[in-house]
Amino acid sequence: MPVIVLEARDFTSPLFLVRTWEVISSCTTFSLVASMEHSESNNNPTHLDHFKTFKIFCMFTWCFFFTLSLLIHILSVIQFHSLIPISWKNLTITAAVLGALMCFSASVVFPWIILDHQRPSAHSVAAAVAACVTALAYTSESYVLCTQAHEQRGYMGSLPGLLKILQLWGGCQMIPLVVELVSGQPSGVHTWQLWVSGVSYSVCVLMSLVTPVVILGDFAGRCLLPFDRFLAGFSLIGVLLYMVATVICFTKILQLRGQTFPNKSAELVIMETVVASITLLAYTVDLAFSIKLLCDRSHT
Repeated sequence: MPVIVLEARDFTSPLFLVRTWEVISSCTTFSLVASMEHSESNNNPTHLDHFKTFKIFCMFTWCFFFTLSLLIHILSVIQFHSLIPISWKNLTITAAVLGALMCFSASVVFPWIILDHQRPSAHSVAAAVAACVTALAYTSESYVLCTQAHEQRGYMGSLPGLLKILQLWGGCQMIPLVVELVSGQPSGVHTWQLWVSGVSYSVCVLMSLVTPVVILGDFAGRCLLPFDRFLAGFSLIGVLLYMVATVICFTKILQLRGQTFPNKSAELVIMETVVASITLLAYTVDLAFSIKLLCDRSHT
């Protein structure tokens, strides 16, 4: 199959422009952050213990989505994606929406935990602004793709698909939070609570990864069970596991209330509770959609 280059007018299309914006802004962001000196970082004792983990998390987010956006951009320009055995429309919407959510998280975590609030330098402020611009760029591509016709954006561009991306985002956010909570266990919090939460998040992350892989690889027809039942089962397991994790999160908050505040890990527990609640809501709504779909098919 010959490779066809885009026409001149395609280089001024909204999709081409926002992808160019993503590549430039994400590259600028991780370059600015990588060149920051240690004196420009946050020296607050409350945040110092969490500095390395969250800086790695932010840098990985920007570098990963820069690489992914660059590959998508190049393949779109040369139209080589037609030779790749994946669902291109589902890949682009997944990368855009997940990139928007992950970069938004990084743009919040970076100025909050990593930057020096006492003496902010021009370099660090520029890095924080670039992080916000990167999140805005991915949000713009998500908007452009979601306004296309349903046939052009695929399953991951529908509401159930967007909920599954939100579930994946929630699982990704839990990785640095659980690492920090396990490595520096808060006083008053039981070890079993951390391990039960960690196992629940790990299982849900694996499940939330399976669904996009099946959709992107067009493997739905090869599943042993009908794919709608497969998704409903995953949603039910996710609801049950996140219900357990959310109850544990609120229990940990109550256990930390009687201690000296602010506690070094108290902010992390609050962040974990917020993310767990959002992800539980996503699984619950997704389960409702799956049940409705199964009921509609049983009546036809």
